[in-house]
Amino acid sequence: MKYIKSTLLCAALVLAIGTPVQAAEGSPAGKQQDKATRPAKPAKPSKPSKRTTREDTAESTLAYAADSKDSSELSGQVVYQVLLAEVALQRGRNEFASQAYADLATRTRDPGILERAIEVAGYARRFDRVLQLARLWVEIEPESKRAQQVLIGVLVMSNQLDGLAPKLISMLEADQQALPGNLLALNRMFARNPNRRVVLQMIKDVCAPFLKLPEAHYAIAVAANSAGEHELALAEAHQALQLRPDWQVGALLEAQLLARTSPTEAITAMQAFVEKYPQARDVELHLARALVGDKRYGEAKRLFGQLLLAYPDNPDVVFPVAILALQEGDKTLAEAQLKHLVTLDLPDKSTPFYYLGQVAEENGQRDEALSYYQQVGAGEHYLPAQIRSAAILAQQGKLDEAKTLLRDAAARDPQLRVQMAIAEAALLRDAKQTAAALELLERELKEQPEQPDLLYESALLAERLGRLELMESRLRTLIKLQPESAQAYNALGYSYADRNMRLPEARQLIEQALKLAPNDPFILDSMAWVLYRQGDLEGALTHLQRAYAQRPDPEIAAHLGEVLWMLGRKDEAQNSLREALKKHPENEALKAATSRFSP
Repeated sequence: MKYIKSTLLCAALVLAIGTPVQAAEGSPAGKQQDKATRPAKPAKPSKPSKRTTREDTAESTLAYAADSKDSSELSGQVVYQVLLAEVALQRGRNEFASQAYADLATRTRDPGILERAIEVAGYARRFDRVLQLARLWVEIEPESKRAQQVLIGVLVMSNQLDGLAPKLISMLEADQQALPGNLLALNRMFARNPNRRVVLQMIKDVCAPFLKLPEAHYAIAVAANSAGEHELALAEAHQALQLRPDWQVGALLEAQLLARTSPTEAITAMQAFVEKYPQARDVELHLARALVGDKRYGEAKRLFGQLLLAYPDNPDVVFPVAILALQEGDKTLAEAQLKHLVTLDLPDKSTPFYYLGQVAEENGQRDEALSYYQQVGAGEHYLPAQIRSAAILAQQGKLDEAKTLLRDAAARDPQLRVQMAIAEAALLRDAKQTAAALELLERELKEQPEQPDLLYESALLAERLGRLELMESRLRTLIKLQPESAQAYNALGYSYADRNMRLPEARQLIEQALKLAPNDPFILDSMAWVLYRQGDLEGALTHLQRAYAQRPDPEIAAHLGEVLWMLGRKDEAQNSLREALKKHPENEALKAATSRFSP
């Protein structure tokens, strides 16, 4: 017989009271938790009745019938009704089973039958009946902690909070050893209640007898933050730290609250805490992350370096060290840490393998890069890993193999079909097969005529082939479909400006693109180019300098050199172009500009 057990009857309470608390996630110390933040021990239940100690409540119900002191007729009725209800459950007749158990529980008033009746009512989603039966259970066994837990859980789940505080206080007081951890978990009980102010008041009422404990103030602070009471939340977090100054959990909560209005203040608070308590590794880790978020990379790197000495095998430390090293161009350190990272116990190693592929590719180790990219699984890095792999194969003269790789990836995941087609078109374009690239995208557009990426990429290819009418048609279709597409306005406007045609319309299009993306360096470059075509050299220079400061792209550098030359600043133009050419020796636009503006 299949017995169905529902966890709905006291889910809210089970998730909170007596459940392990992880107050500071991502601890570099792993299992070396602060003693006060270790999981609280579950509250010990009161001794259950003989019937409720059985493994399965349905069997317990049948045992009740066999042991009943009532007449054999009643015992037979109990057995019959239990079997009837369980068969109904097997056949999906949940409401019938719930009603049968509820009737039986009301007649017998037996705790074992009541517990099973509550489970079945929860499975049938008859929470009104669950509440009614839970109250009956408490009435029959007022000292039963299990019954009290069920009743409180149902009240919490149904958002019936009136009169709940005294019951919760009583349960919390019953197990002083577990009290700190249970206070930390209080907010989790009310996570589904949409009225955060009511929850705040409930938490304040429940915590009132325990205000000598920092965990009580922590609970109030969390509830106050959820209710939008920022000042109260900060005050309570501060009070928690007053009661226990070295408490990392409290320090992290205070920093989190400060960061909402001032990341700098949050960093300062964590720095002061770490200075006072140098072994506060959890706070130190969060401080290092906050420094990265505030773009204070040098400080973050030093701090992560200290953490790495203490926890050389912790992925939460090793990975940021590797990424910061990549950001600062220290490929040796980055590669060493990434290689170490893939030896650690990680659920998914795709991210470090992807970055190892990038490092190998930048070092000219193409085969090694391919090997790393092949180990990137499903996720955010899968698509770029496939595209990079195909690009490497194409560079090695294996264009057909590269195309096959992309097509196989698209076959495995049809959602990637468009991106893979665009990537294949890019390979064909770079191989000087622009017409074939456009033909490929044309085939895809026949199946998806309004796909934005296909419209945009095919427009760019059409421009390369001099098919201006097709380019314009595709971009105007894209603008109609996506009027907020800054890139579509920019591409059309720049194509006009580059050909020195329809300049007023080109400027209007690029101005619209700038409204949508005011800090995009390539759109700033387009604006500079249309101004240059219209004779506003100073305006063009201003936009180009701003664009190049954000993105030292070789084509922006070529435009900048030309404008400087036309302004009569020839030495500056030549120096700028030479420096850019050193960094991008293969760029055709830069080579052409350098040749034109050389003495």
